[in-house]
Amino acid sequence: MTKMTIRDVDLRGKRVLVRVDFNVPIEDGKITDDTRISAAVPTLKAILEQKPKSIILMSHFGRPKGGPDPKFSLAPVAPALAALLGVDVQFAADSIGDIADHATANLPSGGVLLLENTRFHAGEEKNDDALSEQLAKHGDIFVNDAFGSAHRAHSSTVGVTRFLPSVSGLLMEKEIEYLSTTLENPARPFVAILGGAKVSDKIAVIEALLGKCDGLLIGGGMANTFFKAQGHKLGKSLVEDSALDTARGLLESAGGKLILPIDAVIGDKFEDDSQVRTIQLEDGVPDDWAIYDIGAATIKLFAEKLNGAKTVVWNGPMGVFEKKPFAAGTTAVAHLLADLTKAGATTIIGGGDSVAAIENAGVTDQVTHISTGGGASLEMLEGKTLPGVAALKDK
Repeated sequence: MTKMTIRDVDLRGKRVLVRVDFNVPIEDGKITDDTRISAAVPTLKAILEQKPKSIILMSHFGRPKGGPDPKFSLAPVAPALAALLGVDVQFAADSIGDIADHATANLPSGGVLLLENTRFHAGEEKNDDALSEQLAKHGDIFVNDAFGSAHRAHSSTVGVTRFLPSVSGLLMEKEIEYLSTTLENPARPFVAILGGAKVSDKIAVIEALLGKCDGLLIGGGMANTFFKAQGHKLGKSLVEDSALDTARGLLESAGGKLILPIDAVIGDKFEDDSQVRTIQLEDGVPDDWAIYDIGAATIKLFAEKLNGAKTVVWNGPMGVFEKKPFAAGTTAVAHLLADLTKAGATTIIGGGDSVAAIENAGVTDQVTHISTGGGASLEMLEGKTLPGVAALKDK
């Protein structure tokens, strides 16, 4: 970790402006998954231990269009955070202007305040200087702990660093340690597992990982494009025809590292009551059926390829695990990683749907690290420098 963290600065008596990632699922005013809120608590507790004057929190939530929208308010997050943090958390109905200024000025000593959704202001996503300066006025020092937004150069992630000394929070530090430092010099064998729908979304990740790993296992809808590139009959399975040449090129350049499924679970429809059967890839998929999961033979193959691995990174499910008939492959891989962790391997789950998959499999606490950032973790796996990280002070 080459960036300064909250351990490297004195926060006593300071107004600490913290960018968190509270972009959590909310239904009917209730938070349905507080993982990202819980992930911020260690940093906030560590800041409170330093006796700051105040903690001012800012986050985006969803994708509001054209200004404030009650549907995208962060108001429900304040009481949820208060319960996890064990202190009162006040809420300001704006992130800048008179409302925010009054709320910050009237905080009690050591108080915690959550500002309203930063994306209610158009300048946020434009990394606007004027908005950045107004946000920065709330603090004496800036702490970025929002790894899930670190790949975006916005006012609340990058812009404020032009006006305040800026350091990393503990969650950001942990993410960088696992997704960058660990993978720069991994314990070997190092095996990567990639799934999800599209090859095109992960070309750069595949290319980067093939240069680092000892084996790359491919599952999910993206495997179908490789199957078609090999000449398999796929029925109505999802295929990216525009990526076929890319898939052929990757297969040719992989030198045997790229491992594809050898069988598949197919269904006549994408429903819980679908007719389901397992086929060998060389037999082809019937015209009105589609591939929705990896089969038992592939699970066995993947287990063999993972056997003895010392470092494993996984990003993307093996099938459409949201439907029970097609969840077995993803669940099996989750349990394989839990077993490897128990045996001493470092297992890193790279955000997005993989997190939900791990939770569904009931092994959340049995892997080494679960990333809070989908897009950010992918870009870090590609080897990219994230703007939200680059903007922080070097040690």
